[in-house]
Amino acid sequence: MIRRTILATIFAFGASLASGDSAGGEQMKAASELSWTYVADNVMGGVSQGQSSLGNDNGQTFIRLTGEVSTANRGGFIQVRTMVDTLEADSSGLVLRVRGNGERYFIHLRTRATRLPWQYYQAGFETGPNWSEVRLPWSAFQPSGRLLPRRVSPESIHSIGLVAFGRDHTADVSLAEIGVY
Repeated sequence: MIRRTILATIFAFGASLASGDSAGGEQMKAASELSWTYVADNVMGGVSQGQSSLGNDNGQTFIRLTGEVSTANRGGFIQVRTMVDTLEADSSGLVLRVRGNGERYFIHLRTRATRLPWQYYQAGFETGPNWSEVRLPWSAFQPSGRLLPRRVSPESIHSIGLVAFGRDHTADVSLAEIGVY
C-alpha cells in the first residue's frame, strides 16, 4: 500500500494547543489542522490495507482512518501519526473527540524511550456512530514491552498515533479534535 501523507498545517501540535482552550479546561486542537502520516504493517511484511483522508461533516472537520486490518503474515495494524512538541509535564492525559464503526481503537504514543520501531505506549477506546469525547489518562497507557519504563512521561512524548490494531477487522474511525487535559 502506498503511504499517504496529509499535510494540513506547518504548526506543531503542542505549541498550538494553548490557543484552543475549551470550557472544560482542555487544550483542544482540530485534528484536521495537524500534519498526519499514514503507516501500515506492510513496512514489516504485513498485508493490512487502509487509507487516511480529511473529511467535513456539517462543518465538523476530521481525519478519517479506514481499511482492512489483517493479522496475516505477522501484521495487524493501520495508523495515522502526528508529531508533537513538548507537552506539559503537569497534564493529566489526552482528550479526543471521535466516532467510528463500533470497534475498539487505540492511541499509540512514542517517546524518547521508544527507540525501536515496535515500541510504543498504548491505550484503547471504544467508538460509536456519534461524536463522543474520550479521556485517556497517562496512567492508562501501557508499554508495549518490558524494556520501556512503566509509566509514560508527557514531556517525553514526540508523536501520537491513531491506530486500528491487533485483530482482523474493518477499520473506520474519525478524529475531530485532540488535546491534553
